[in-house]
Amino acid sequence: MSIYQDILEKKKKNELMIAALIDPDSTDIKNVKDLVNTFKKSRIDYIFIGGSTTWENDFIEFVKVVKTHSSQPVVIFPGSSNQISEDADAILFLSLVSGKNPEYLIGEQTKAAPTLKKLDIEVIPTGYLLIDGGNTTTVEFISGTKPVPQNKHEIARTIAYAAELLGMKLIYLDCGSGAKIPVSNSLIKSVKDYINIPLIVGGGIRDIKEIKEKHQAGADIIVIGSALEDDPEFLLRD
Repeated sequence: MSIYQDILEKKKKNELMIAALIDPDSTDIKNVKDLVNTFKKSRIDYIFIGGSTTWENDFIEFVKVVKTHSSQPVVIFPGSSNQISEDADAILFLSLVSGKNPEYLIGEQTKAAPTLKKLDIEVIPTGYLLIDGGNTTTVEFISGTKPVPQNKHEIARTIAYAAELLGMKLIYLDCGSGAKIPVSNSLIKSVKDYINIPLIVGGGIRDIKEIKEKHQAGADIIVIGSALEDDPEFLLRD
């Protein structure tokens, strides 16, 4: 079964899905084995790997090490067209649909296309919306994209639905790494009620109570990054 089919099956059953986000920029490759072994004991469905500044060769080696030790599917959450590895199970083919910078709408994707054509890796088109998390994120700085305000539900849900109409298979609402505030439950519900495809939510989610709340609001996949960097075992206490 493909990763996307697995997501659809779990969505149909209203199962909570959790993705652990590992950032090669802030994770020592020497610690990967212990980190992934902790994930095996946790309530984690997928391992996302993504970073904003990792060099290509370092990224490929990092993905290879994670995949070697992981029993969960490994999915690339790319920061650029250089972040591709044949060792991953899938890649989120992101388009920053909440911004107007053509480099991140289609430019980076065009650069990545020839490499992906050669590889046997599942490609999942994903509409990526940057949501205001209370601070300036790396994505905002690099792309020059202003985040969607949390209270502008009509903007977020309209962009999300437009991305679905364009053929995107997932919608990703993200406040970014280290966000002061996560995507609000009301915004999640508003977008969820407007689209028909699975919804991913990440950024600033730091405890199990919030994970459950975001799922109840409509998030199909919850992405946890910084919280796991600070405490890799916090999901074990569920």
